[in-house]
Amino acid sequence: MKTRVPDETTERRLDELREEAALRGRVEGPGIRPPGAPFPTYYGLPLLKQPVWSWEVPLYFFIGGAAGASSVIAVVAGSRVARRARIHAAIGALLSAPLLISDLGQPKRFLNMLRVFKPQSPMSVGAWTVTAFGGFACGAAIFDSRILGFGAAVTGLVMCTYTGVLVGVTSIPAWSTNARLLPAHFGASALASATSLLELRGHDDRALNTLAMLAAAFETATGAMIEMDRRRATEPLRHGASGTTMRIAGFFSGPVPLILRLLRKRKAAAASAILGSLITRIAWVEAGRVSARDPHAAMES
Repeated sequence: MKTRVPDETTERRLDELREEAALRGRVEGPGIRPPGAPFPTYYGLPLLKQPVWSWEVPLYFFIGGAAGASSVIAVVAGSRVARRARIHAAIGALLSAPLLISDLGQPKRFLNMLRVFKPQSPMSVGAWTVTAFGGFACGAAIFDSRILGFGAAVTGLVMCTYTGVLVGVTSIPAWSTNARLLPAHFGASALASATSLLELRGHDDRALNTLAMLAAAFETATGAMIEMDRRRATEPLRHGASGTTMRIAGFFSGPVPLILRLLRKRKAAAASAILGSLITRIAWVEAGRVSARDPHAAMES
């Protein structure tokens, strides 16, 4: 669809429409209606702005979630697993902030987000969580401290799920209609990544396998829910390139690792879960871009 550039003629016409609306309370003349749009829009522009996130954001979602889940595992696991999980959490914390800052463009933008704490803003909560989690996770790994580890676990729980909240509170239909699902979905995906990383590093504890199976079962159920949802707002999750990406993500996150674990192929299952977890974040971002371009979904959601 070709977007018209405002000029003197169109601005004059816009003034005429304003005057007509003020005098009559309605406008009789035609507006500008993009193909398929339910009503006229300003110069044919989309109703919603597409996400401008670059590759850093889905990678940040993936790494930050896995790091947060690792810090929780470190609190409840045995000493050998706990030590490795703390290291994973610290590495993830060290990578998360640079990825977020890279997407923002300038470090001062991240620092400005820390000037005020707004509990009602997921973005503000997220910035403070990344900062606090980084301090606790690195401190717990360096000093092998259970107290700092507990702080990392508390903030790590937020790291696992707040990105789902952040995505869900937007106006983009594919995201907002799944606002209740996304935090749990991202949390389960993060748990699958954290347990799988530990298994690939040689830890074969039964508890890790149990947690990973629960996460895979939840992801399988999530995929089924997405497939059964027939609302227009969720079409980008099932159709087109974004839908294909979402199905690939669900395939490697849910059924594949679940079956492989039942067959006792734990390392193969772990590799599948990590791949699926990463693709999951990419799929949701891409679905958001497609959804923002659909004016019908924006009106119906």
